[in-house]
Amino acid sequence: MRVGKLSSFNRGWIIGDFENSLLRTKDFEVCVRVHPKGEIYGAHYHKLITEYNVLISGKMTMCGVELNSGDTFIVEPNEVADPVFLEDCTIVCVKTPSITDDKYLV
Repeated sequence: MRVGKLSSFNRGWIIGDFENSLLRTKDFEVCVRVHPKGEIYGAHYHKLITEYNVLISGKMTMCGVELNSGDTFIVEPNEVADPVFLEDCTIVCVKTPSITDDKYLV
């Protein structure tokens, strides 16, 4: 068994086609991230990636929709993600495929 800390990974990204990952793969990426209430997180989109998300805890809006603990949401390619964190939020995000430079700020 190998033991580590989530804090040792780059912004919570633990699996994907990048260094310092639990599993290096081009197939998908996995992130566990905490976003504090009021964090400014720029609106962006991906041309090729689909994001599959679970809001583990907290309250936020995305694309004008209020999301609460336990909600899931999918962000399709070319759909603008514009999160607003109304409470401290913990999110698990799975992106497929793993393309580290497929993020475009709006």
